[in-house]
Amino acid sequence: MQRDKQTVTRHDVTMPQLGMAQDAGKLVSWLKSPGDEVAKGDALFEVETDKATMEVEAQAAGYLTGVTADEGDDVPVGAVIARISDSAEDDAPAETAPAPAAEAPADDLPDGHSVTMPQLGMAQDTGLLVSWQKAPGDAVSATDVLFEVETDKSTMEVEAGRDGYLAATLAQAGEEVPVGDPVAVISDAAPASPVARSVTAAAPAAAPSAQAEPAKADPEPEAKPAPTAPAAPPQPTGGRILASPKARRLALEQGLDLGRLAEAGYPQPYHVSDLETLRSLPAAAPAAEAGTASRRLVAEIAEDGVPGFAAWAAEAHGLTDADAILAALAASSMPVPGPVAVERHGQATTYALPASRVLSAATETEEAPTLILRDLRGTRLCGVEMGGEATPVLTLTANGTGLTITLECSPSRMDATSAIQLLSDFAGRVEQPLRHLL
Repeated sequence: MQRDKQTVTRHDVTMPQLGMAQDAGKLVSWLKSPGDEVAKGDALFEVETDKATMEVEAQAAGYLTGVTADEGDDVPVGAVIARISDSAEDDAPAETAPAPAAEAPADDLPDGHSVTMPQLGMAQDTGLLVSWQKAPGDAVSATDVLFEVETDKSTMEVEAGRDGYLAATLAQAGEEVPVGDPVAVISDAAPASPVARSVTAAAPAAAPSAQAEPAKADPEPEAKPAPTAPAAPPQPTGGRILASPKARRLALEQGLDLGRLAEAGYPQPYHVSDLETLRSLPAAAPAAEAGTASRRLVAEIAEDGVPGFAAWAAEAHGLTDADAILAALAASSMPVPGPVAVERHGQATTYALPASRVLSAATETEEAPTLILRDLRGTRLCGVEMGGEATPVLTLTANGTGLTITLECSPSRMDATSAIQLLSDFAGRVEQPLRHLL
């Protein structure tokens, strides 16, 4: 009996944009073979960028089919290199995506090269535009920082990628832009009338019939029944919580646990709109009270690099506040830098680090800390297990010439992925601070 090929569901696998000005990627190796079953989040292939080799994850579950790129090939960004199908027998030829247009859309925008929202994370589908570093009409060079994008791990600078003039900006600071969508236009000549617009202004207008419906909506839309979990089981993610950078940041600030959405069966990735659903879920029984067991992660490093770094910073730059340097290293390890309180000998001082993450810019603040750093290196303590507190706590204890770093936090304050990333990044910065120069 012949199979009806039109019933096969397919998900295109494309070459992602992993670098600031990347227009192609070298496919280093396939980590799955044609016909293999894959889960969403599985490492699918490796791509070589100008700085490193990175693993790219599957964005859907199914079977790897229709592979069109071989190991060692240089593939344009956005080109289709394989498919994930719901059948391992899917033998329809893959349709290679056309090369992305180099010119801007032919509407009221100036002529020029379109700059798109890059894919800076493996499971990233949108980017939060944090700030513009150039204004419409400004001259730019290829290496100039054009704008900043917030990912699920940090804030990244995106370069212009070519010389010219910033003729148009197509999103405003604070807006989320889908990966691959135009963000700006760079022209060869100075624009006569630079354009600045928002994502919503650039989006096509809705049909009149669709706009007429909200006028007849229930005058009390807030009165919604408690949400029920979807019937379909959630896609496997390997234990990770997939969420947009903005949703992850707001959940952390508001003490919301995105893991509850996953437990309830809501599909990932999560966006800001899903936080309202999370707030509407029935209250969960408290998992752990302050002072009892909660999330506890421990890292060990062979060499404590902070004292030598602090001595160099004091001599070369006049930075004599070692606690400010330590707080800056901790704050720069957070997805979004927040106030860090350094506790030493029973006294605490809180420091704030600007979004630029420049270590020398850390200053004292009266704001409530989002992270506490307890420095016990000068004591006889060699380890701690205090339990979760209202604020996540990083504790430093001496371990020979190295350090033991312990992170303790309540699950409601930080999900597992964020906790692992914070501890890993901070341990790396403490061991080799010179890699994160002032």
